[in-house]
Amino acid sequence: MHVLVATDGKLDPQGAARYAQRLAGETGRITVLTVIEIPRGLLSDLRRVMGEQATPRSTEMIEYVDQPSRGSTPPRSWPGDDAIIERYLADKRVEYTQPIIREIDDSRLSADGLVVEGENAARTILERIDELGADVLIIGSHGQGLFQGFLGSTGTKLMRRASIPVLLLRN
Repeated sequence: MHVLVATDGKLDPQGAARYAQRLAGETGRITVLTVIEIPRGLLSDLRRVMGEQATPRSTEMIEYVDQPSRGSTPPRSWPGDDAIIERYLADKRVEYTQPIIREIDDSRLSADGLVVEGENAARTILERIDELGADVLIIGSHGQGLFQGFLGSTGTKLMRRASIPVLLLRN
């Protein structure tokens, strides 16, 4: 059985790992997925408004941009949307999926972490269910009240539209 665990980083790692392991059994697969919604249009808008930028001075930004080699002049252009986004996604994969993967790795099973950029988290998760051939989906509920279902939360959309069973874990 292939278990897909979808998390936004708020899913309890121990609970998610425990249920994923039970469902996967001894020979199953587990994939921990996080979807990051990045408004790429915002990046284009910022470049258009701000124009050409000097190399970022912030140490936070430097970690997302390769530093120039010693003795060279730093480029005076935007470091590149794709490079920044790829690094950001890699960081989020570690931040959101690794706590669950560490819990799973403590057992006899292993799990893969996957981060996907998407404009709509629910739609992206539904697409991944089919692509990965998942048999069951585990998601979290943040318990934000009675009206959350009426607001169209990601969890509610997945519960309604998934073609496979969905296990909803209350956080």
